[in-house]
Amino acid sequence: MVSRRREAYPRPNLLRGGDRFTRAIASDDRLSEIAGVLRLIPGNGPVASTMLIAKMPEIGTVTGAQAAALTGLAPVAHDSGTLRGKRAIAGGRHALRHVMFQAALVTAHHNASMKTFADRLRKAGKPHKAIITAVARKLVTIANALCKSRQKWIAATA
Repeated sequence: MVSRRREAYPRPNLLRGGDRFTRAIASDDRLSEIAGVLRLIPGNGPVASTMLIAKMPEIGTVTGAQAAALTGLAPVAHDSGTLRGKRAIAGGRHALRHVMFQAALVTAHHNASMKTFADRLRKAGKPHKAIITAVARKLVTIANALCKSRQKWIAATA
């Protein structure tokens, strides 16, 4: 019965205007090249790629730290005088950060280099959210670097 109810309603589009974004990316050579680079990163699917292009047009033109800050994945210090407070993520583009968290969950399991990175953090005793945040930040900085150099993802062979 549940499956029939789900079939009765159209699937919600994850991106409002998703077809419009897809057409815009396909019609622009620069955007389609960037989309091609982003989609080759394991764990970074069409939704994350489209969101990176749509919500962060600066991708490939800024530094890795700036890309992480624009996404809202950069640590913000809560220091005052000699007091060293806890770091937390803040600011940035809210919708993009949530999509990158979902992409990081997939990437941490299916991308060999990111899985190694996540396992190392897990063994160090880091909490799950900190691990996913670190993977998402690394995913954004790698995507930014690949777009900047216009290189394709090459899986590490070891």
